[in-house]
Amino acid sequence: MRRIPMLAGLALAMVFMTGCPKPYPNCDSDEACKEHGEVCVQGQCQECATDANCKEGFTCQGNKCAPKPPECTTDTQCGDGRICEAGACAPAQCKADEQCPSGSKCERGRCQVPQNTCSSSADCGEGQECQAGKCVTAGPKECNWEPVRFGFNEANLTSEAQSRLSELADCIKSTKASGKITLEGHADERGTEEYNLQLSNRRAASVKRYLTTLGLPAKSLDTVGYGETRPVNQASDEEAWSQNRRVEFRR
Repeated sequence: MRRIPMLAGLALAMVFMTGCPKPYPNCDSDEACKEHGEVCVQGQCQECATDANCKEGFTCQGNKCAPKPPECTTDTQCGDGRICEAGACAPAQCKADEQCPSGSKCERGRCQVPQNTCSSSADCGEGQECQAGKCVTAGPKECNWEPVRFGFNEANLTSEAQSRLSELADCIKSTKASGKITLEGHADERGTEEYNLQLSNRRAASVKRYLTTLGLPAKSLDTVGYGETRPVNQASDEEAWSQNRRVEFRR
């Protein structure tokens, strides 16, 4: 009967000898912090004690894992023959143009496509166009003010005339041309003067109507008809008549 009290006393003595586990974050070994993925540093569970406790790319600062500061931010911090890549110094990509892909050049240790090069104007910035493989500042755009031609006894626009007027409208809007434009209608010599005057007016009105549908303000377009009185070709043949059936633009 005396053996039970003796065993209880022995267990109690062992507890006093080993001590109770310290509550988190207190610790006396790394094992006490392992459950939290930490290490024991001077009696406290901490994220790290050295850089070895942190994952790659991080360093231990104040017992916390923090991203490593970049080795470099500019090429000049890396010395000759090296360049700064993603925050670290690395060997230069090239030393001469021959080491770079076609179309690029070696510039300060890197293979780079020369700036201001292009294959079409689409490769250039706003206000530039591609000329001889280089982007250059575009000069003032000159619109095509050639007369619009008409068929015999016609005031309707041909598909070719509509295409010309579409290009002209786009040009006027892109250059922000100001001031009024006078649309001057003309006819060839065939028919009476009165009829040709009416026909020339209808031709001018047809051009105005189409330009307004393309977004040009009607108030910026005036019309006038001259009938057969102002031919550009004085001959009396089909070639001359086709040249005289027209609407001209005056600014």
